[in-house]
Formats: sequence, C-alpha cells, structure tokens
Amino acid sequence: MDFLSALVNGISMGAIYGLIALGLTLIFGIMKIINFAHGALLMLSMMIAYWIWKFSGINPYILILIVSPLMFGFGYLSERFFIKPVLDRQKDVREPIAVLLLTAALAMVFENLALMIFGADYVMAKTTVTDATIVLGGVTLSAARFYALILALVISSAFFLFLQYTELGRKLRACGQDRNTALLMGINVPQTYAIAFGIGTALLAVAAIVLLPFYYVHPTVGNVFMTKAFIVVVLGGLGSVPGALLGGIIIGLIESIGAQYMTATLTTAIVYLVFLLVLFIKPSGLFGSKFEW
Repeated sequence: MDFLSALVNGISMGAIYGLIALGLTLIFGIMKIINFAHGALLMLSMMIAYWIWKFSGINPYILILIVSPLMFGFGYLSERFFIKPVLDRQKDVREPIAVLLLTAALAMVFENLALMIFGADYVMAKTTVTDATIVLGGVTLSAARFYALILALVISSAFFLFLQYTELGRKLRACGQDRNTALLMGINVPQTYAIAFGIGTALLAVAAIVLLPFYYVHPTVGNVFMTKAFIVVVLGGLGSVPGALLGGIIIGLIESIGAQYMTATLTTAIVYLVFLLVLFIKPSGLFGSKFEW
C-alpha cells in the first residue's frame, strides 16, 4: 500500500509540475523566448493568494477565480511594458537573447520586492484540506494533493482544447509557427504575444493555488520549481501540452517512488539521468516534433 500511495502522490505532484510547465512551453512555443521570470511569477502568485486567504479566509481553491485573472493582467502588462520594447528592437531576431536577460532581471526584481514587502518567513495556508486524507481502495492519499491532481488534469485538458479549437488558440499557434506570415494574415502579433504571456502567467496562478494548502510560501519558492519546469518542458517536447503533463508525471513518479527506496540526492541524480537519456534518444522530447506549432 505504501508503494501505491507513493505512486498516486507522485502522479499528483507530477501533474502540478506539468501545469507549471504549461505556461513555460506556451510562452516559448509562441514568442520564442525563455522566460526566466517564470519561477518568480509562480512565487508572486502564491504570495498574493496566501495574503488574500490570510485576510479574507476565502477557500484557496475559490481564489483561482480571483488570482488567475489578476495574474493574467499582470502578465499581459509585463509583456507590454517590459518585454515588447525589447522585442521591437530585435524584431528580426528569431530567438532574442536580450529578452532572456530581461526576464532574468525581472525574476531578481520580483524576488527582492517580495523579500522586502513580505519578509523571508516560510508561511502556508493551513486549511481543513491541509492535513486531510482520502482513502481509495485501501490506499491513503493526501486530500490536498488529490485535489491538485484533479484540478491540474482539468485545467491542462481545457487548455489543450482551447489551443486546438478556439479562434484565439489558432491565432496563438499561427504566431508560434511564423509570426511574419501571421502578421500578413491580419493577426495582431504584438497583442497575441501579450495575451500568450498573460495566459502563461494565469496558468501559473492555478498551479500556485493548488500548491498553497500543502507547500510553504517564501520569496525563493519559485526557484524550487523553475529547474523542474525546464526539465519537464524539454523532456515532454517544446510546445507540447500532453508532453508537458506526461513529463511532469514522470518526474513526480521518480521523486515519489525513489524516496521510498533511496536518498533524495540519488533520486535527483536519476531525474537528470532520465532527462539526459531521453534527450540522447529523442532530442525533440517525448512529444516533440521537428515542425513547430
């Protein structure tokens, strides 16, 4: 039963990794930039959700309806005021390096602002879900992680359907395939970029809230998930929504099951070994394609 519990908990944590990676793969797939502020934006989402919960007492899961639109707006404006001016100067560069440096600088700014405003304390939104358990077929599961799994699967599926079957989703994919041709087809590429960045940030807010009942919040919490998000994105395949989810689950399973039989250091080594092995066998990732969105 311990193995089955570790299996389900690993899948749930992996689904969260996948949800965090979705925003990263969306931004890279469409804008062709690596967002090094991704972890800092996750931290910011967790901080905002925590303090709203602290002063209002609203159920953390209901906060998705508040924090996600708020972070969409924050991401949208961040792209328009910080990233767009740099992109305009490098409009003929396929993968602008200056934006990479800018997002790294934004990450440092966000982390230090959080440290200055909220302090360095580790806090958690302890609710009735935090210590609750669910028993399924004799397997005991953390309720918070089980709800996180359900939400991650629902949001990931909805996001995939959104990209495939909506007008905005088609515009996003068109910009990812060829921004110059998309521009000729009448698509407002700069606005689409801002929307993509906003959606990626809103997805982070959902991941932040499902983490809130069982994971400590602090100014550098984003760094914990940043490296794993990059591994998940490359492992699953750049631009692949199912790949991001599957890649996250693979990492979650290795960590959860590995913790039952070996040290944390060895488990981490196995994660990187699997990552390198997949890249050696299939450099484009599990669901990657030689064609872009």
